[in-house]
Amino acid sequence: MDWTKQDLEVIERRRGEAGEIQLQRRGAEYEIIYNGVFLMATYNGESEKTAVREALKAVTVRKNGPVSILMGGLGVGYSLREALDWQEVDRVIVSEIEPAVIRWNRGPLAQVNDRALGDRRVEIINGDFVELLKSEAAAVASDPSKAYGVVVVDTDNGSSWLSLPANDYLYHEAGLNLIKQCLIPGGVACFWCPDREAVFEKRLAEIYSQVHFNMIMEKTGKEGAYYLAVS
Repeated sequence: MDWTKQDLEVIERRRGEAGEIQLQRRGAEYEIIYNGVFLMATYNGESEKTAVREALKAVTVRKNGPVSILMGGLGVGYSLREALDWQEVDRVIVSEIEPAVIRWNRGPLAQVNDRALGDRRVEIINGDFVELLKSEAAAVASDPSKAYGVVVVDTDNGSSWLSLPANDYLYHEAGLNLIKQCLIPGGVACFWCPDREAVFEKRLAEIYSQVHFNMIMEKTGKEGAYYLAVS
């Protein structure tokens, strides 16, 4: 189905942290537009769900007991929902900088992610993911038992299209090392992207012990992709 031919209804448009953010609906599907550019939609979620699923598969074969997840970017709640569907997951901390996105996930988007924000295992933080990573890395340095099994970076459309300029930090050496500091040994960092990114992949390989790239076909017929990097 060509979703672009469905009738468009704007649910809400408002000023966000770095520009205009809009929630709109086409038929039964929702889209989020940021500064006039498509950011994410409910019909493009298979790659992000698969990324979280494969990251958890990789971690649970190495680790007995509960797994905690640190997640940057809430989106339409698909990554969070996938994490919560795993009984091994006992805690998910999600950083989302846009208050409207959090509110939409408690409102119209709750129906597409099975009310993920209502799960007792979830802590949602309205704030910058980089700052949260810094505080969590410091906490892990003081107490390694606070380390995460999985860190999910889904704040942008890959390293080449940033929702906020400051997020560039996440895809370079300092940011990648900070993410690694938050992980348990053998933990997995997960990065969503629209396509293969050779320069970013090289940076990952210099810091992480293993790097895996995968592409997934979305129901629109277009592909989404992700990197898994093992600490």
